[in-house]
Amino acid sequence: MPRQEVLERVKEAEQDADDIVAEAEAEAEERITEARAKAEEIRTDAEEEAAALKDDRIEDAKAEIEAERERVIKEGKQERERLEERAKRNTDEAVDLAVARFTEAVHAQT
Repeated sequence: MPRQEVLERVKEAEQDADDIVAEAEAEAEERITEARAKAEEIRTDAEEEAAALKDDRIEDAKAEIEAERERVIKEGKQERERLEERAKRNTDEAVDLAVARFTEAVHAQT
């Protein structure tokens, strides 16, 4: 093979190698760009999911607080009713006792 032809083939091989390297670099850069975009998408999705989860937990906590509030109010009303009933019984007994003592006092004077 003549020397000129060998040189041409070497240059072609070098050019092919340069083309392969350039193509590989371009492909690598494209993959990096795609990976960065995918990472950003994953991060955005995770932030949205975290915000939704936070909102759900806040709503659950509000519901629990409201249920506890209702329970406390109900118990308070029941206790108030018990105390009112007890006070009414005590009032009736106190009136009966006062009437009885008054009657005794009146009879004692006569």
